[in-house]
Amino acid sequence: MGSLIWWIKILAIAIVAFFFLVTSIGNLISAYQLRNPLEFVMVFFSQSLMLLISAVGIIYSLAQLYEYLKKERTD
Repeated sequence: MGSLIWWIKILAIAIVAFFFLVTSIGNLISAYQLRNPLEFVMVFFSQSLMLLISAVGIIYSLAQLYEYLKKERTD
């Protein structure tokens, strides 16, 4: 833990998750402008799932960094 590959992996997960988080929020906002209720439901729930998965990716990255910094502080 703490190697260059580990840092690249954690940063890549966080960046990709943040990108999809921003994209899903934008798509959720635009879903409210749809006229067809079936399209609204499909877009709303698919973007909600994408938002949830993105949040998990960000929380994973933050948890890994927290554990790393906590371990470094105790050493």
